[in-house]
Amino acid sequence: MSAPLRAVIADDQALVRTGFRMILSADGIDVVAEAADGAEAVAAVRRTRPDVVLMDIRMPRTDGIEATRQIVTGGAGETRVLILTTYDLDHYVYAALTAGASGFLLKDVTPEHLVASVRLVRSGDALLAPTITRRLVERFARRDDVRSVLHRDLSELTPRELEVLRLLATGLSNAELAERLTLSATTVKTHVARILSKLGLRDRVQAVVLAYETGLISPGRPE
Repeated sequence: MSAPLRAVIADDQALVRTGFRMILSADGIDVVAEAADGAEAVAAVRRTRPDVVLMDIRMPRTDGIEATRQIVTGGAGETRVLILTTYDLDHYVYAALTAGASGFLLKDVTPEHLVASVRLVRSGDALLAPTITRRLVERFARRDDVRSVLHRDLSELTPRELEVLRLLATGLSNAELAERLTLSATTVKTHVARILSKLGLRDRVQAVVLAYETGLISPGRPE
């Protein structure tokens, strides 16, 4: 038997935390801590080392974006952050993704979707479909001469890996990548895994953001 999934819930509304705790606990997910603000969330993660954090964006003291950044860069290992928001596709969500979040959920999410999303992120996948991530990045990514220069880390990628990253950023799934490049699904998965490893990225969401912000692909440009 695998160890139960462990989660932390961070939201400044006690009623929201209670509701999410009941939903997750009913499905066998162990809620190891709750937090009313970002600072408490960071402390809870350091203390409990959960698999997933459900993180509200707008909280007192330290907001969810800064808390996400501290968790991701603070040696929290495999802890993944899911952003909770009332608004779909706003600049707060984009900021959270660039800070290292693995996806976002609207607060009116159904219980079934909440549980499935937490389990999906724990498995190491990204919650957001690449097409949704692309819409976020195209809307909010800052474009200037500095950001249009390729990130130095991209030099570590092979030509084929650069091609895979460019197509991944347009919203193609692994199956679509395999068809476009005439490769097996296993080979595509290997390419994606190597890209994430070489660039030090946590998931596909981060890969899409990086592809736009480094100028590998431009907002609105058809591929």
